[in-house]
Amino acid sequence: MTLRPRLLVIGGGSIGERHVRCFQHTERVEVAICDTNEELCATLAERYGLRERFSSFDAACASEPDLAVLCTPAHLHVAMATRLIRAGVPVLIEKPLGVGLEGVDELLSAAETQRVTAGVAYVYRAHPALGAMRQAIQDGRFGQPVQVVAVFGQHFPFYRPAYREIYYRDRTTGGGAIQDALTHVINAAEWLVGPVTELVADADHLVLEGVQVEDTVHVLARHRQVMAAYSLNQHQPANEGTLTVVCERGVVRFEIHRGRWMWCEQPAEPWQEEPAVTLERDDLFRWQAAAFLDAVEGRVPPLCTLEEGLQTLRVNLAALRSTESRAWEAVAAPAPSLVDRRR
Repeated sequence: MTLRPRLLVIGGGSIGERHVRCFQHTERVEVAICDTNEELCATLAERYGLRERFSSFDAACASEPDLAVLCTPAHLHVAMATRLIRAGVPVLIEKPLGVGLEGVDELLSAAETQRVTAGVAYVYRAHPALGAMRQAIQDGRFGQPVQVVAVFGQHFPFYRPAYREIYYRDRTTGGGAIQDALTHVINAAEWLVGPVTELVADADHLVLEGVQVEDTVHVLARHRQVMAAYSLNQHQPANEGTLTVVCERGVVRFEIHRGRWMWCEQPAEPWQEEPAVTLERDDLFRWQAAAFLDAVEGRVPPLCTLEEGLQTLRVNLAALRSTESRAWEAVAAPAPSLVDRRR
């Protein structure tokens, strides 16, 4: 009997536990867990029937896993991912790629040298409705995109009640609305219309108790010639998000809370709706897990490559700079190959 590949989930927080659950659901890998909290590690191993657990990253690496999912705080991502990739281990890195650019060139160089599959876990890309809307845009069905408008909100304490004790409380570990939530929306928009090239941002801490990082953010941006406006908060009761792309010959909209995309092509005509996709909370992560395994097997590219994750990291950093400078900030130009993949 052929043994299944050994997949190591590094980090046993809520997102790490979800990856354990969702990769197990594929029935294509044998999952192990690594967390420095030995009690948490043992609990997860027992809860999911895991045969292996590790309480140190060194010990986990020494076990020579076949694949890895990196779910540690964002400031640890680049160094840990580089070590795994240099050992020839394909890795899925939770978003964002990092909190700065230090070490990223070495990470990309290692992935290229080792020819190892690596990606960043921007899970919106696994949504079939967003993927279908993207295909319609890329096919030119509505003409060239000219404007993006995104409005998202969620009651973060309801979904992450431990937010005061985790990475979220500090920007240096990936916390705050820009790096935690807006980064998903920006990455999705870049997938649709191309990379952000400049922006101006306003952000503040308005509601969430027990933290000082921003929970509300507004961004004006340019995706080259495409104008964009983003509004996001992490405290409203309604959990909803809309991403609208206005094109030369129509307008399309993704509604993540309704699991659908829709379009309108003529004045005074109603929106035309694609059938909604009914999702359980784990579904996107299950599809992302399957897509990563397909990429490792060489069937498809990663949903979000390291280069694409780096582009969105640069946007995060520009937005953070802009909240301090109160001015427009340039985003470093992506590699030509990245732009080509968008067109």
